[in-house]
Amino acid sequence: MLWLLFLIVLLALAGLALYLWGRRQQRATGLPAGRVTYSDTGAEHAVTQPLISLRYGLVGKPDYLVEATIGGRRTMIPVEVKSRRAPVAPLPGHVLQLATYCLIIEEVYGAAPPYGILRYADKSFETPFTPELRRAVLDAAEHIRASQTAADILRSHQERQRCAHCGYRHACGDQALIA
Repeated sequence: MLWLLFLIVLLALAGLALYLWGRRQQRATGLPAGRVTYSDTGAEHAVTQPLISLRYGLVGKPDYLVEATIGGRRTMIPVEVKSRRAPVAPLPGHVLQLATYCLIIEEVYGAAPPYGILRYADKSFETPFTPELRRAVLDAAEHIRASQTAADILRSHQERQRCAHCGYRHACGDQALIA
């Protein structure tokens, strides 16, 4: 009978060790506590369909959506993973991308997430989804739509590497940075 008690204690300790290891592994990913409901990371059970906001004309595929309970309410938290090392502060384009996912989530799931997470290789940033950020997404989307019908669009950067890897360089009339 003593061996049975020993076995039960051993199994309980092993279960506790696995639980703690799993929590540590989850924290290492940068994902918040909760259930991953969407993944665009190429994993075996990844979702292939993008999230679509018909109201705002936006489409996106966040790397993860985590269903979390915040203040007693179920909410979806977008997580965008970047392979580079973290800058001092999240890059504005990355923040805008994450905020776009927040806006789409609001329409698709009926509630805006209070924040999203930008996960760099060595650090995560929890980025609040504020009214100012919402406005910035809508303004950027409007600017992009207006640019699509413009006769000529000037590039917005002077970086040789970006030009060399640009998907539109074959149609670009300004080849000065590529040469």
